[in-house]
Amino acid sequence: MSQILHLAGPDDLERLLVMVEAYHAEEGIDVDAAHRTAALLPLLEGSPHGAVWLIGPRMSPVGYVAASFGWSIELGGMDGFVDELWIREKVRGRGMGAEALTALQRALADAGVKALHLEMAEGNRAERLYRRAGFRRRPFALMTWVA
Repeated sequence: MSQILHLAGPDDLERLLVMVEAYHAEEGIDVDAAHRTAALLPLLEGSPHGAVWLIGPRMSPVGYVAASFGWSIELGGMDGFVDELWIREKVRGRGMGAEALTALQRALADAGVKALHLEMAEGNRAERLYRRAGFRRRPFALMTWVA
């Protein structure tokens, strides 16, 4: 795919759990380790519903990006949703997030994905990064039902 992104597999679970826990702590997401493990494992084992990529060197990644896949009649085919994107605080602002998003967009487009979406809170400091990567606000809000 690229030198900055590496598709994560089951052997990456422990490394990913540390990063996902850090992201969840930053965002105030209150789930336990068992929940995170159960959510990550299918993606690491090749689920067609999504994937996780390590950002940076494979053996010492500085972050991760997780995407899920769906279908859009409006957009004419498969679409993706950036579920989580996290980069270690000490290396933020060095362009790695933008490079990772660009590589992800390119690879997903090559695989037939028509659009990539993401969710962002008002005032999120990463908005500039997302805009540089070509993301634009749409004129409606995301609503969610949780089982």
